[in-house]
Amino acid sequence: MSSDFLAIGGFVALFVMMILRVPIGIAMGIVGIGGFASVVGWGPALSVLAQSPIRTITDFNLSLIPFFVLMGVLATNSGMSRELFRTGQKWLGGFRGGMAFSTIGACAGFAAICGSSVATAATMTKIALPEMRREGYPDEVATGVIAAGGTLGILIPPSVVLAVYGFITEQDIGTLFIAGIGPGLLAIVMYMVAVRVAYGRVLPPGKRFDLGEAVRSLSGVWAVMLLFVAIIGSIYFGLATATEAAAVGSFLTALIGIARGRLNARQLMDSLVEALRTSVAIYTILIGAILFGYFLAITQTPQKITAWLVAMDIGTYGTLTLILIFFVLMGCILDAMAMIILLVPIVYPVIIQLGFDPIWFGVIIVMTVELGLITPPVGMNVFVINSIAREVSLPKIFKGVLPFVAADIIRLVLLIAFPAIVMFLPTTMN
Repeated sequence: MSSDFLAIGGFVALFVMMILRVPIGIAMGIVGIGGFASVVGWGPALSVLAQSPIRTITDFNLSLIPFFVLMGVLATNSGMSRELFRTGQKWLGGFRGGMAFSTIGACAGFAAICGSSVATAATMTKIALPEMRREGYPDEVATGVIAAGGTLGILIPPSVVLAVYGFITEQDIGTLFIAGIGPGLLAIVMYMVAVRVAYGRVLPPGKRFDLGEAVRSLSGVWAVMLLFVAIIGSIYFGLATATEAAAVGSFLTALIGIARGRLNARQLMDSLVEALRTSVAIYTILIGAILFGYFLAITQTPQKITAWLVAMDIGTYGTLTLILIFFVLMGCILDAMAMIILLVPIVYPVIIQLGFDPIWFGVIIVMTVELGLITPPVGMNVFVINSIAREVSLPKIFKGVLPFVAADIIRLVLLIAFPAIVMFLPTTMN
């Protein structure tokens, strides 16, 4: 059997197993080892199966994943997200649609200590949705704002998805984190603009702004500001690697929670167990993707796809557009982490051959993956919100996110047209 037919058969088998609800990490591992063995034999394949998981689990650079996951869980369990929302209300509540602005701001702040879109969306649904309903926001507006705000979790640093991209492409994870700051701030502004443009007529009026109350509310978010400065500041100024910053961040989050009386021994243990489960799920996908990567390498699939795309002769940006459209379509059936792990090794050689900066492309591809979190039929953030607020139908939530999908597409075009928005801060790093 030729390597081309073998590769196609591998992808077909992978998608069949996914349709049968086999976990993506397990499916990639089975296809990877089976395909690799069909080319080189079971002896080398079993040797890879024995060694690759150990190398992945013990990789120092990847140890930041459980640290950042733990930091997000501890931050959630210690109530930092609620304080962010209250502070946002005090500062932005005076505008028409201020509650929606507060939700977007709180999502951004929580993303800065969480790194997970799903966790951000789930947490803010519990906190912001009842408040927005009380103020008279329609359900589709409220849930649309929360779903879109949740996507900031995989772009604003620290981002677990960006960290995985850095590991796969062998790029500096700290530089990727800093590169995500500019696009993240742009996303916040554009989401707020989308709220006013799309829903200005149905937004309730704001409340009276009280500067004294707004200033006093900052005392509740000092912990979030301290954590963000400690993590991102240490990376930016070259004082620590991303892994070291993650370890310090998780320790500080636990220490702050204990000192404020927000975390007891039982809550700490529950946080550790929850972080362990999430980390194991991520590592399972990573190991499966690495095993699948051996299969792709032995069949030379990335090289052949690179040659095919370059031979199409549709221009540098034409090829980039084709890749991004492919990622958007795949986002209809895959979650964010699976897309990054499965597809980046295939398209990355094309990007390098076309001359694009790998740091810039990392931010661009994570933004493209964001779209998959709020577009049907998967829309992970939408399903998370629906699982908590079951009285709000999926079609209503998807309708609510449409203005934000448009804002994401415009932002993507801006970052492609003006790469300096992504690359300015990384060029000033120590």
